[in-house]
Amino acid sequence: MKQEIIEKIKSSIEEYFIKEDISPSIREISTMIDVPKSTVQRYVTYMENEGLITKTERGIETKKTIKSDSNTVRVPRVGSIPCGPLNEEEEYIEEYIKLPRVITGEGEFYLLTASGNSMIDAGIDDGDLVLIKLQNHAKYGDIVVALADGKNTLKRYMPNEEKRVIILHPENKEMEDIVVKDIVIQGVATKIIKSI
Repeated sequence: MKQEIIEKIKSSIEEYFIKEDISPSIREISTMIDVPKSTVQRYVTYMENEGLITKTERGIETKKTIKSDSNTVRVPRVGSIPCGPLNEEEEYIEEYIKLPRVITGEGEFYLLTASGNSMIDAGIDDGDLVLIKLQNHAKYGDIVVALADGKNTLKRYMPNEEKRVIILHPENKEMEDIVVKDIVIQGVATKIIKSI
């Protein structure tokens, strides 16, 4: 087996993975390195037997792609969330964004685009990406994605057990609290990602 072809196959897998976030097929490797498919297949089998590559549910991977994948997490970016009065917003996945696991930590996450200026004193501006940890509970003072009366908003969670109400507090001195009897918590804000 030629070392040159082995190196070409490895680097083509890594380059493709960086661009597409998946591994290439045998046909795609064949096209990229201009070697017949049957030859690529033979080399891939040899490389797997030698421990140079691994076949996973994501396809053919090298040590480099496996390591890069374990250090990152794919987070769906869904529509926008109003930072203002309660608004109806359709949630749908617009794209997936890879984030380092050191930023997210453990758990399930999604990204929302902030819309409006009710959270500016908490450092959340219109257009910022807000990293939300998917959970249905929160502590007093957490910034939450709250669903109330079929509408959602991003606010500071301040339940008042005495009055049996939940205050959704905007972080903007010019705005008033939203007081509701009941909400569904759809997640807790953990990080803000700003455009420069």
